Amino acid sequence: MSLTQMKVFNEYIMPATIETLGQMVDKFNAASRGAIRLTMTGFTGDFLQESFFAAVHSAQRRVDRYATNGTASVTDLSELKRSAVKVAGGFGPIRYEPSQLTWLNRPTAQGIEVASRNFAEAMLKDQLNTAIAALVAAIENQSTATYNGLTPSPDLGISYATINQSHAKFGDASGNLVAEVMTGSVFHKLIGQNLANAAQLFNAGNVTVVDVLNKSVIVTDAPALYLTASPVSKEKVLSLVDGAAVVFDGGDVISNIETSNGAERIVTTMQVDYTFGLGLKGYTWDETSGGKSPTDAELATGSNWDKVCTDIKHSAGVLAVGAANIGN
Repeated sequence: MSLTQMKVFNEYIMPATIETLGQMVDKFNAASRGAIRLTMTGFTGDFLQESFFAAVHSAQRRVDRYATNGTASVTDLSELKRSAVKVAGGFGPIRYEPSQLTWLNRPTAQGIEVASRNFAEAMLKDQLNTAIAALVAAIENQSTATYNGLTPSPDLGISYATINQSHAKFGDASGNLVAEVMTGSVFHKLIGQNLANAAQLFNAGNVTVVDVLNKSVIVTDAPALYLTASPVSKEKVLSLVDGAAVVFDGGDVISNIETSNGAERIVTTMQVDYTFGLGLKGYTWDETSGGKSPTDAELATGSNWDKVCTDIKHSAGVLAVGAANIGN
């Protein structure tokens, strides 16, 4: 395979990646009921800013029809700002030998399909894990949105009771929570609790193995959902509203292929850069403390996500935290 042919291969691989990613996005959004929305909507600049009006509940007052008609206090209609942030990522360099393809007589189309699917899956994984890390950080930074199962004695770990306590943080708006995000370990822990039937979760004629409080369940071993720590490791479950996190397409997937001589066989390397935007419902990215083009650590720092909604019920969701070694 000549260098010219390799460049043609490069022209086809990235459009195929974007198309495959779009197909995966549709499937994920449907399964998550829109709690974490992976969109192909464009994102320009370092930040995407959106303004909205603050609630005016404080303007409500009681009136005495028989009292003196005095002067009422004035409540100004205020506007709040929410910022999403652009995140940069990359693949590679990935090294391979062009002669490997020609030696095996593999068709170019097959290479494009395999490479594009791998890129798309890796990009989707990055977007999902980043969104989850940001959601955990932002929500855990708000005590009014977090139920810490480590506080009561004894700690129940992650259980239906713990998750239900986190839902209670939303009060009468708990019905707005549409999806649970948890690791495979927690998912099977809940199955174990059902099988034990300690909470009488089986009903004759309607046996349900896993029904997490009538919410959709996203099972993914995202690193942010498990914290290895001393003396107690923690497991975390997110309960999210519709549109809790929105991932925007950065629109600038850039790929480059270089073929070099000097070794016994010709070697080609491929490298890809990409970006995406991330916004959280009820929170704004702190442009000063968080800055531009944030790192994973900065995105997972709760103080970099400032709550802008006046009521926690209008935010992304709630978080349940429990000891990892209990309830397995």
